[in-house]
Amino acid sequence: MSLTPKPESRAKFAPATRLVHAGRDPSGQHGFVNTPIYRGSTVLFPTYDDLKHRRGRYTYGTHGTPTSDALCDAWSEIAGAAGTVATPSGLAALSIGLMSAVSAGDHLLVSDSAYRPTRIFCDEVLKRFGVETTYYDPLIGAGIGAVMRENTKAVLVEAPGSLTFEMQDVPAIAGVAHARGACVVMDNTWATPLLFPPHERGVDIAIEAGTKYLSGGSDLLLGLTSANAEYWPVLNRTYHQFSVCAGPEDMFLAMRGMRTMGLRLREHERQALDIARWLQARPEVLRVLHPALPEDPGHAIWKRDFSGASGLFGVILKPVPEAAVAAMLDGLELFGMGFSWGGFESLCIPFDCTPFRTATRWAPGGPALRFHIGLEDLGDLKADLDAGFARLRAAAGTN
Repeated sequence: MSLTPKPESRAKFAPATRLVHAGRDPSGQHGFVNTPIYRGSTVLFPTYDDLKHRRGRYTYGTHGTPTSDALCDAWSEIAGAAGTVATPSGLAALSIGLMSAVSAGDHLLVSDSAYRPTRIFCDEVLKRFGVETTYYDPLIGAGIGAVMRENTKAVLVEAPGSLTFEMQDVPAIAGVAHARGACVVMDNTWATPLLFPPHERGVDIAIEAGTKYLSGGSDLLLGLTSANAEYWPVLNRTYHQFSVCAGPEDMFLAMRGMRTMGLRLREHERQALDIARWLQARPEVLRVLHPALPEDPGHAIWKRDFSGASGLFGVILKPVPEAAVAAMLDGLELFGMGFSWGGFESLCIPFDCTPFRTATRWAPGGPALRFHIGLEDLGDLKADLDAGFARLRAAAGTN
């Protein structure tokens, strides 16, 4: 019998099955289930002629190893991409994706709700190299054409938006951008390809911070950039020109996390929706920012384009002093305060987009919190938050 289904036959299987089998070839590794960690820089050639013509699947460590091939081939299969490259972080993946889409003299459009480090890369690094960035209203949809120029070569989308969770109409934006000859780049970290297949929805270059749900353990930094057939050659070339390679141990951990990512995402979704609905009913909460909730302004787009939700969402509190928010957060036992998300543990951080939103006005009406709901018991999480809200009320003098 075959030790694992061949790539050409896996297309008939559901995503959960492909997550288990993609990127593995036990018959080529003495029957061991997982692709081993290949650490190395130098690759030896058997003959002078092989060396002269760079003949062989592997020629140098930065050009790929069996470990990187296993991860990238698996991700390409899951994402429906022509090819994928692995980088040391999500921001590195975004940078390589954008550098593959624009050149000096080009104009780039970026959603005003994009990940803030992406904005810094555009405003500082790309600007130095002659690329002009304009930020646009994330709700613009098919109206994106009104802000495009003759030299607009790429449009960056992120759905839902980082921190503020606006839902972008990615297919509509892609249709207009492609008609004008522009590349569509997407940060798809919130959903992963399991919940939003980017290349099926018109995205040319898709970025995932594998640091988040692909890891699932808050113990690695990794980025994945995938491309369709049109943009894969330029992405692959840009990647090798930079040699911004992920480490072999991190890629191995990412492969291990991939096998359970589908199960974890479903549990994160279930837990987060439960907590989000519970928070909606709290007297201290003004509104919850979660596109999977029917009351959310972006719910119709989410329901049309996504097959599920992850564990990340936002909450706007009713107006209280900053000291009251600090009292709430400082005493939490189960919700850690820390950047990143996607791990097994719950997190909560305050945020304020006012200083860096430029195309739209951020005026939420109260303090904003971002929650990531982990895998703890829901009753324990609610009890922790309930005690936190009691501290908030006491500090605000509203008990």
